[in-house]
Formats: sequence, structure tokens, C-alpha cells
Amino acid sequence: MANVYVDEEKVEVEDGSSIQEACESLGIPFSCKEGVCGSCLVNVSEGAENLGELNDEEIAFGLDGKDIRLACQCKITGGDVKVESAY
Repeated sequence: MANVYVDEEKVEVEDGSSIQEACESLGIPFSCKEGVCGSCLVNVSEGAENLGELNDEEIAFGLDGKDIRLACQCKITGGDVKVESAY
């Protein structure tokens, strides 16, 4: 099992799963959930190595590293990831 943290709160998620529901339950805002609007843009402060590679939607959005991601598009491979809203 993996863990997603926002501030000091955490949600446990399955390894290999999306972090979308966990982030949403921890207060990260979402709108389209398709990787287009950017409302779920997060700064990854810890555990960026525990997220999968950027997908086509994130690349099309203009992202090029693992420290800023679209939470609706991220999958966690395992371990812990700490994020905060980029807004």
C-alpha cells in the first residue's frame, strides 16, 4: 500500500493506482479530471520518485518534470507522496 499526504493528513491507496480520489478527499481542487483544465495542479514536495512517468496529458499541458504534476493523471507506484495545491 502507498500513502498520499496533504499537509499532515494522509490517505492510503493501492500501489499502481491513481492518486486522484485521495487528493480530492484531502482538499485538492478538481474540475475536469481529464488533464485539460489544470485545477488539480500539485507541487510534489516529497516522493516524486514514487509517481509514474508523466503521461501524454501532462506533457500536452506543458509539464516536463516530476515536481509539478496533474493529480488527476498521476499514478503512485508505491511508498509515500506528499503534495500541495500549486495554487
